[in-house]
Amino acid sequence: MKEKPYRSVPLEPGEITPKYLYKTRRQFMKQIGVVGLGALLASCAPANSGNPGAPGMVLPGAGGEVPADVLTAYEAVTGYCNFYEFTTNKETVDELAQDFVTQPWSVQVDGLVDSPKAYSMEDILAKFTQEERIYRMRCVEGWSMVIPWTGFPLRQLLEEVQPTSEAHYVAFETALVPEQMDGARSRMFPFPYTEGLRLDEALHDLTILATGLYDEPLPPQNGAPIRLVVPWKYGFKSIKSIVRISLVAEQPPTLWNTIAPNEYGFYANVNPAVDHPRWSQATERRIGESGRRDTLLMNGYAEEVMPLYEGMDLTVDF
Repeated sequence: MKEKPYRSVPLEPGEITPKYLYKTRRQFMKQIGVVGLGALLASCAPANSGNPGAPGMVLPGAGGEVPADVLTAYEAVTGYCNFYEFTTNKETVDELAQDFVTQPWSVQVDGLVDSPKAYSMEDILAKFTQEERIYRMRCVEGWSMVIPWTGFPLRQLLEEVQPTSEAHYVAFETALVPEQMDGARSRMFPFPYTEGLRLDEALHDLTILATGLYDEPLPPQNGAPIRLVVPWKYGFKSIKSIVRISLVAEQPPTLWNTIAPNEYGFYANVNPAVDHPRWSQATERRIGESGRRDTLLMNGYAEEVMPLYEGMDLTVDF
C-alpha cells in the first residue's frame, strides 16, 4: 500500500505536563505576580514569520524531528487571546472582559433540523458528558498554544436536533452585547461575529464545544460560557461565546471571510504550504518557547481529517 503523503502528529501523554505540575507552576506564577508576560509574548506577532531563517532564530524540528508538545501556561492561555468584541489588544482583553455576564445563557439550535431547541447551559452540562481534550491551537497570525479543553463533541448536540437531508453546513453566531463589550461598538467589523463549518466537519469527532479549560470554566476572554474548538483549523474558526447554531443548506457568510476573502478562506485549514498574503505560514512561535517551530499540516491532525477533503485543491479552497 502506498504511504499517505501526510502524517498526523498526536499529542502523546508523556509529552504533556502532568496536572500536579501545571497546578504547582500556576501557584508559583501567581506568587511572583507573573511579571513580564507582555515582554514574553511581544515577539509572537506575525511580523517576523516571513523570515524564518533570520540570524539567531532557532528552528526546532527543521531537521525532520517534531518537537514535543507541552501545555501552555494557564496565564498565557487566558492572558493572550483575541476577542475583538472587547478589544483588539490581546494583552488587555482579560481585564476588559472580566465583567461579561455569562449567566443565564442559552444557545438556540435551529434551521434545517427536525427538533429545534434552545439549550440553557444547565441543560448542556447535564445532558452532555464533559471530557478533557488536549489540542494544539494555531492562530492565523503565526503563534500557537497547547490547551487542555473541557467539552464534548459537537456531533452529540447535532444528532439530538436531527439535521434534515437538506442541511449541508452549520452556521454559528457569537453574543453581541455592546453595553458590556466596548469593541462591539466599533465600525471596523460587521458584528455579530459569525462562523461556519461544512456539516461533515462539524460531525467529526475532533470538533468540540468547549465549556472549560485547565479543569475550570471558560474565562470570558476565552469564550465563556461555550465556544467551538476545531483543532485542525486556524483559531479564528473556533468561535467564542456562542448564542446560536443553525443548520443551513448553503455555505454561510463568516466574518473574516466576508471582510477579506483573499486573506481568510472559509475552510481556514492549517497548511504550511499556503501562506497568508502578508506573512509565511511555514513556521510558528509556540507561546512559551524562544524560537520558531515548523507548522504541521492540519496542525498535526492530518491523518484524522484529510479524508474530509478528498478531491479538493487545498491551495484554492484554503
